[in-house]
Amino acid sequence: MSEYQYYEFQAIDRPLTKDDMAELRALTTRAIITPTRLQNVYHWGSFRGDPNALMERYFDAFLYLANWGTHRLMLRLPRRLLDLETTAAYCRCDRALARAAGDHVILEFRSELDEGAWVEDGEGEAWMSSLVPLRAEIASGDMRALYLGWLLCAETGELDDNEAEPPVAPGLGRLSGSLQTFADFLRIDPDLIAVAAQRSEDLQEVPPLRRELERWIGDLPEAEKNGLVLRLAAGGEPVSLLQTEILRRFRQATAAARPLAPSGAGARRTVAELMSAAEERADARRREEAEREARERARREREEAVARAAYLDDLAGREQAAWLQVEALIGKRQAAPYDEAVQLLKDLRDLSARKQTAPAFAARLSQLRAQHAKKSGFLSRIERAGVI
Repeated sequence: MSEYQYYEFQAIDRPLTKDDMAELRALTTRAIITPTRLQNVYHWGSFRGDPNALMERYFDAFLYLANWGTHRLMLRLPRRLLDLETTAAYCRCDRALARAAGDHVILEFRSELDEGAWVEDGEGEAWMSSLVPLRAEIASGDMRALYLGWLLCAETGELDDNEAEPPVAPGLGRLSGSLQTFADFLRIDPDLIAVAAQRSEDLQEVPPLRRELERWIGDLPEAEKNGLVLRLAAGGEPVSLLQTEILRRFRQATAAARPLAPSGAGARRTVAELMSAAEERADARRREEAEREARERARREREEAVARAAYLDDLAGREQAAWLQVEALIGKRQAAPYDEAVQLLKDLRDLSARKQTAPAFAARLSQLRAQHAKKSGFLSRIERAGVI
């Protein structure tokens, strides 16, 4: 297997300037560089740039994969949309970590395999397009990706068995397309996710009512409202990001104002409890799959037996013609007709067993072998097929 490394960076909130692109071009002469993207594939050598430094200065997303088993994803978000205190509960190991970078928080997730993995051409680009929406989901307050990162730490043995899980994000039992891709990219055990989701409440994806939003905005301090309008008018940041920030603050404020509903979630589970439950679920799933396969196999065998019986019924009515057909096929002295003749002899053998005339079949087969003793190709096929 030849070496394969895929690098892709994306600038989402702010496009690259000409100076930015020139600085990046100095790092690599082969990469595709546009105002929103740097992408390169290496079959030998490596990228000279430092992904951590480039994420701090230029980019909002980075994806790397190599055919020796490494998958790596980094996402950069403004600190006003994601704080380190929140991420600290979830990003607990080298496989899922968070760090401050100026006004941003950078999330990093990494999966490794001991053995290599086959990588198709273009696979890296397909991963990135499916994973980039995660950034907007996290920015809106969706913590499922962070919880999955914690599960990765638990699964890879980087957490103490007695460590309790962080708050379980709502909607874990029904992942979005980008979240499912994220779980696949990090190779997180689906049974572990399913067990964790048992304590996850349904995700309420209801857009805010206009009157509620209007009331909340009306109650904001004048200086705060003026600041939001000024940021919108001054530009310099994507309108969509500002909208995300406002809606996130609205949801947090309205959620804090509501009385907590009774919850049957119970105490937080430990790493050991989750891993044990996932193993039990996997065992049960494998048993169910084995039972289902056994039932399906038995069904196919019954259908095949019925079809075989019907075929032998038909063959019984033309048995003499079948023997003549065997003679004709042998006379062609070719491989394919020999194979067809042997199959027909197997059918005649089974018919003789059914009719309890096996001795007569054996005598006629012995006569046939003697008659064609010089046709070694045919005789060897009879022996291999177990007709004798």
